[in-house]
Amino acid sequence: MMMIKKVLDEVGTMIKDIPMHHTPVQSGATVYRKIRELTGVVDPYTDIKKNSIKEALALYPKLIEYMNNSDNKLLTAIRIAITGNVIDFGMNKHFDLAEDLKTILNQDFAIFDFKEFVNKLKKAKSVLYIGDNAGESVFDKILIQALGKPVTYVVRGIPIINDVTMVDAIESSIGEIAEIISSGSRAPGTILELCNEDFMRRFNEADMIISKGQGNYEGLSNVSRSVFFLLKAKCKIIANDLGVNENDIILKGINQ
Repeated sequence: MMMIKKVLDEVGTMIKDIPMHHTPVQSGATVYRKIRELTGVVDPYTDIKKNSIKEALALYPKLIEYMNNSDNKLLTAIRIAITGNVIDFGMNKHFDLAEDLKTILNQDFAIFDFKEFVNKLKKAKSVLYIGDNAGESVFDKILIQALGKPVTYVVRGIPIINDVTMVDAIESSIGEIAEIISSGSRAPGTILELCNEDFMRRFNEADMIISKGQGNYEGLSNVSRSVFFLLKAKCKIIANDLGVNENDIILKGINQ
């Protein structure tokens, strides 16, 4: 309890110094760095991430079967990938993977740039795929297979909340079908100024970029590059920014 009190006091004190123009992702990087310094715990979500990966892997055979039996395998794989985006322990919301899957597989998209997605994919020789959370990476694997192109899968530079790291992606067996690299980001999202040179080179040269989740959307929604965002709008701030309702599902392309 003393450590919890210390963390709350320290974080509460530092919040006043965080610039108002910082995104939640930028603020999160600052807050979680302080928590690591105070507690000495590098990855407090280790067990939670392992359990979410295990739960997702248990669904994996049924998801593959469902995709293979669908009329549009690519679109179904996109829906499945978005289902994984509900796994978010930073949002303090309850989720049920099996139930959310049933909903999202039949839910209309609030933003649906599927035609642009297909056209971009046809022209691309390879894809840069920016992951979000650990359990979600299992669902990403299904979409990666459906893309039918060489894929580079991007993970966080260090453990932060339940975001996917190199260790998590390997446990999800992403390495069997894609190259895994780290963006170097120490934030719960992709902030380009915090990323390493290797990622930046690949980001600037990529034929096609797929970005998963709200954290990556917050960091990349204003870039000049062509990016496709796949996510569920899990909070009012993101929903308002996108011009959709909370809990809507999104396939949005920018700079196409």
